[in-house]
Formats: sequence, structure tokens, C-alpha cells
Amino acid sequence: MADQRKCGVLLPVSSLPSKYGIGCFSKSAYEFVDMLKEAGQSYWQILPLGPTSYGDSPYQSFSTFAGNPYFISLEDLIEEGVLTKRECDKADFGKDPSSVDYAKIYESRFMLLRKAYERSNIAENPEFRKFREEQGYWLGDYALFMAVKARFGGAAWSEWAEDIRLRWQNALDYYREELYFDIEFYEYVQFKFYEQWAKLKAYANEKGIRIIGDIPIYVAMDSADTWASPWLFKLDENNQPTQVAGCPPDGFSATGQLWGNPLYNWEVHRQSGFDWWVKRIAHCFQMYDVVRIDHFRGFDEYYAIPFGDETAENGWWEKGPGMDLFRTISGRLGQKDIIAEDLGYMTDSVKRLVDESGYPNMKVIEFAFDERDTGNASDYLPHNYPRNCVVYTGTHDNETLVSWFGNITAPERKLVREYLNNFHDSDEEIYKDLICLVMRSVANLCIIPMQDYLGLDNTARINQPSTLGKNWKWRLKKGQFTKKMRKEMAALALRYGRTEYREETKETEKTEEANENKETV
Repeated sequence: MADQRKCGVLLPVSSLPSKYGIGCFSKSAYEFVDMLKEAGQSYWQILPLGPTSYGDSPYQSFSTFAGNPYFISLEDLIEEGVLTKRECDKADFGKDPSSVDYAKIYESRFMLLRKAYERSNIAENPEFRKFREEQGYWLGDYALFMAVKARFGGAAWSEWAEDIRLRWQNALDYYREELYFDIEFYEYVQFKFYEQWAKLKAYANEKGIRIIGDIPIYVAMDSADTWASPWLFKLDENNQPTQVAGCPPDGFSATGQLWGNPLYNWEVHRQSGFDWWVKRIAHCFQMYDVVRIDHFRGFDEYYAIPFGDETAENGWWEKGPGMDLFRTISGRLGQKDIIAEDLGYMTDSVKRLVDESGYPNMKVIEFAFDERDTGNASDYLPHNYPRNCVVYTGTHDNETLVSWFGNITAPERKLVREYLNNFHDSDEEIYKDLICLVMRSVANLCIIPMQDYLGLDNTARINQPSTLGKNWKWRLKKGQFTKKMRKEMAALALRYGRTEYREETKETEKTEEANENKETV
């Protein structure tokens, strides 16, 4: 990745257009891959693929190894004969094709997946048996966790009966027998998820599109990971956290951010040779071509907050594993394509960790024009970029370019115009100038959120941190990724040396124009 000059698009799988309420591994995903290739793109960046919990955030998952059941293509299950089109068409997934209704998705998807499992005769499938054996290091614990969670009405595992909460052997044996078919159902769901995802990823790779996956640094407290391996985390004798994750007060939040994830017991990880982390990263590279590690600075120093505090104000910094972890990973797995998400306040020690790792770090153009910065020293201004970085207009946590430019201060808008040498009367399409700015930068890789290519405002924003109820919902509508837009993207990629030249004959262009009204996506 370090020697390439390429570009790609950021779009969560959930944001793909599809028939049944949420983006998934259906025909639309394959069509999106075709369109990326046509648009001169080489990468598709997605968000974490884990099963989501309360709040629907992909960064708070029931497992760091499992896949999200919502992404299983129902059309594929119809073709297999374990569901009928009538059953899927009758289910209520919500009425708005531009937004995910998670409450309705939850009710309808699991009902249909259970029917599919009951008709599948999956226990007789040799590929399923092979899958269970190969994924045994996490699958059994995850399936048991989900089955017991359902038995306890969805309660967090910290609220379960003591015997199963603390994993007494007699309780494990009892629930494995009592919930045998429920456990097998969750294993079946994972089998179908990984089967379908493997096919989609292989198709993308064949088309020259590499997948950038995303993993959170932390796991959720209410997860199979924490329940099955409590010794890896800072928990007490009752498996309750002693400290939790977050970040300190700053100019954006007077009380800081209280994430609530359990913190790692890094000494235990070190003594095990970082075995859990090696398995986690190896698993990621079975799923993705490139892995972006969220909150990379937490490996240098992490912020610890006393469990039970209502804000992050009383926390403190502690040292993380540093390069010891990444030397171990490269020693066990070889050199891997990893992106270090190093956004936020960068200390000298964090900069040293990023430099020593050799991983490309992230630059976000929306961070480059803060009027509180003086001069041209900002690391986010393109003339200061190294080649070994990944530049974004914005991430899933940021405003869209259009709304960002409208919401920054007048002096900051002036800074943008001066940097672009753009003094036109209208700012209506300045987002296009900003896209060109990052595309022509020296950064080896440039990733643009789909919403920014489309010129959408914050109604298409993916996530607003520290808020609940309105995030992770936006979807690309059918027909929105037009032929014209793909041509413009391909022209940009060619102009700035991020794709190979591909000459199109006049005859081909005429054929494309004739087919433009037949777009499926």
C-alpha cells in the first residue's frame, strides 16, 4: 500500500441500497463494486462488521470476531430455498429507503433468519461443520453468549445469574444442553454471514477493489469477548470493571467523553505473548485487505476513568503496550497493511509510535482550517503531508463537507478560500474544490465519503459522537450513484494519477449514454 497512489470511497455496508431495509451482501453490493471500478477507484472502506447492540453503533459490538446478521442477503436465502420471496416481502423493514429503521430490522430479520435455520438442515452440511471447527476459538463462546442473553431477555451478561455470569462449569454444561438449538442457530447465522462476505470480498478483489476494514481499539463490556475472557480486562473478582475507557475534557466537551468500555489488562496480554491480539488481527486479515485501527493513540497511552463515574473528569493517563504489541504482530503474522487512526491531540510519544510502526496515519481536510491555529504549520494542511498517509475529506464521525463549510466561522471560510485560491461569489460547489485538493495531494491514498462526492448536507451524516437515536441510519438511494458521477470520479482519479489510463471509444460512450436511464443503483 505504501508504494501506491490510489483512491477509494468510504461507504458502510449498511448504507448500500437494497430491498429489505438495510444494505447487505445482496446484488446491490456487487453492483456497487462494479461502479467503484468504473469510477476509477481501488479501495472500498467500510465500518466494523460486528453485530451491533444498544445504540446500533458498529463500534459497540457483541463480539469482535462475529459478523452482523443484518448484512446477510435475504435474496440469497430465497435462492437457496430456505425462505420464500413472499415471506420476505411481507416483513416490515420500514418504509424509508434512505434510512435504516433498526427496531423493525431487528424484529423482522431475526424472525426470517430463524425460519431459514429451521429449514436448512444445517447440521448435515460438511462446510458448516468445517466452519465450526476452524472458528472454534471464538464461535462457541459467542453462540452460547447470544443464546443465554436471549434466555435472560436480552439483559447484559453482568446481570445474569451468578453461575453463568462467572462461567461455572456446571452452568456452562447446563446451558449448552438446554439451549442446544438456539446455540446452533447463532452458529448458522455466522456461517451464512461469512459465506456471503467471502464471496463478495472475492468478487471485489477480482475487480481490483481492495477492502479497508475498521476495528475499534476496545470491545464492549456486554460482549462475548469480555464474558468469555474476563482476565484480559481490568475487572474485579465479580467481573465488574474497575476502570473504563474514554477521553478527557477538551475544547469540545467540558466533561470529556465516557465511553464505558472495559480497559485491557496489558500485563496479562504481554505475558501471553499478546495471543488474543494476534488472533484478533489475523481474523481481521481473513476478512479485509487493509485494517484501520481506531483510536491508535490508545496503544501509546490510554485514558482510564474510575468505574461508576458519570463523567470523564476524574480520569488519568496510563501507558499502553506501545511497539511491543506491533512487533509481536508483525513477527507472528508478517507485515500487514494497517492504517493508524491517530486523530486528536498528538503527543510526541504518539508521533514516535506512529513513525516507528511505519503505518500510514490519517489526515482530514476538515481539521486543517481551525482559526485558532496560526500560520501554515497544521499537519492537516496538504502541503505538510508525507506520502505515507491516508487523506480524507471527513470520516464517519464528521459533518459532510457541504455542512461543515456552512457551519465553520467566517474567518475559517476565508482561510479555505485563500488556500484554494478560490474567490468566486458562490460557495455552492466549493466541496468539489476541496475534493480536488485532497486528490492532488502527495498522500498515497485518498478516501472520500460517498456523501461528499454527492454534495449532501448533514441529513446524510453517518454519526454525531455522543448522541443517540439518529446515527448509523443514512442509506444511498437507488439511482443516486449515477453514470455521470462515476465518469467525473474516474476523470478526477486519472487527472491526479490515482488510476491507470483507460481509453473509452466514442462508440462505448454512446452505448453508456443509451443505458443511463436503465441504472439499477
